[in-house]
Amino acid sequence: MYRDQEYWGKPLPSFGDPEAELLILGLAPAAHGGNRTGRMFTGDRSGDFLYRALYDAGFASQPLSRYRLDGLTLHRCYITAALRCAPPKNKPLPQELRNCQSYLEEEIRLLPSVRAVLALGRIAFDTYLRLIYSGKLTPTVALPRRSSLRYGHGVDYDLPGLPRLFASYHPSQQNTQTGKLTRAMMASLLTSVQEFLNRH
Repeated sequence: MYRDQEYWGKPLPSFGDPEAELLILGLAPAAHGGNRTGRMFTGDRSGDFLYRALYDAGFASQPLSRYRLDGLTLHRCYITAALRCAPPKNKPLPQELRNCQSYLEEEIRLLPSVRAVLALGRIAFDTYLRLIYSGKLTPTVALPRRSSLRYGHGVDYDLPGLPRLFASYHPSQQNTQTGKLTRAMMASLLTSVQEFLNRH
C-alpha cells in the first residue's frame, strides 16, 4: 500500500506539549504508522482512534493525523512510547523494552508539569510501573505494593509523590474493531483524566 513512500524507519521521537500535564504512554510505533510517518500514532487506525478522542476531549488541535507535518498540535498533552522502534511481529522482547527505558526515564524528568499518566495497554502499564518501582523516579514516600496495582481499562491509581496513573486498553485495530475498546469508553476515561487535572 505504501510502496511509493519513503519510510522514517528510525527510532521515533515523542510528540506534544513540553508543558504537558498528561503523559500518554503507548507501546511502540506501528510498522506502517509511526515507523512510516515519523510521528507517534500517525498514519494508522490506532492513531485515527486516539487523535479523534484527544480532539473531542480538547487535547488535540485536529481529529486526524495523516503525516508528520500536517499541523497537528497537542495541548496539555505529550505522547511517548515504551519502545522507539517497531518490534518484529509487533511483539517486543524484554531486552528491547530495557534498551528504551532510559529514554522514557529522561523524558519524564524533562516534563515537570505532568500530573497524570495514561498507559495504553498492559505493556505500557507494566513498563511505567517497572520504571517507578526501579527506584529511579520513586519519591521518598512509600508506594503501594506493586501487586495491588492491577491493569484494566478505566482503572486509576494514586501514587504518592508521582502523577496519578490511569490505564486504558490499547487503541489497536483489534481492540477497536471488536468493541473491546469503544469511543464511549475512551471518552469516559479522558473525561476522568480531565476532571482530575482540573481538580489538582
